Amino acid sequence: MDSARDYWDDQAATFDDEPDHGLQDPAVRRAWRMLLAQNLPPVFARVADLGCGTGTLSVLLAEEGHVIQGVDLSEEMVARARLKARDADVDVTFSQGDAAEPPLERGSFDVVLSRHVLWAMPDPHAALERWISLLAPGGRLVLVEGHWFTGGGLSAERCEALVREHRREVDVLPLNDAVYWGTEIEDERYLLVSCR
Repeated sequence: MDSARDYWDDQAATFDDEPDHGLQDPAVRRAWRMLLAQNLPPVFARVADLGCGTGTLSVLLAEEGHVIQGVDLSEEMVARARLKARDADVDVTFSQGDAAEPPLERGSFDVVLSRHVLWAMPDPHAALERWISLLAPGGRLVLVEGHWFTGGGLSAERCEALVREHRREVDVLPLNDAVYWGTEIEDERYLLVSCR
């Protein structure tokens, strides 16, 4: 785990340079805002953002009125996330911790959100089991994942199968539009939502 933490600490300074990480392009930011608004409960939902990175989605959701707790393995990412929340004048709680075993209270969230994290878990099944345990009754699991042309990642079919081991309802929405990524993509990217 130390090597993973060191890797992401080293990536923190340039992480937001990718259009879908920093959401600095107004069109990309607007697309993510609309996508999440359509797939999350109404405002004031309690959201756990697992593997939150520099906090871009956490801050975006806090700006919409949600109550956010972000967790990331990297101390550098968490430090940048806190600065981002301060600069945006929103209240977000960020903590350093392992997304596979987030230091959060079970049954206390309306949404568990994770973007491009599940595929990197040593045991995705166990991670999902823990993530789902964080949800209050009626809570929603929202995953953004992909299967990249490099061979890394998690196919939508595999991700859906993993989630169906724990939940009955699973909807998968392809995210092929360049507006989400700031460029045309050649791989599989998707949003998975499970409400029960």
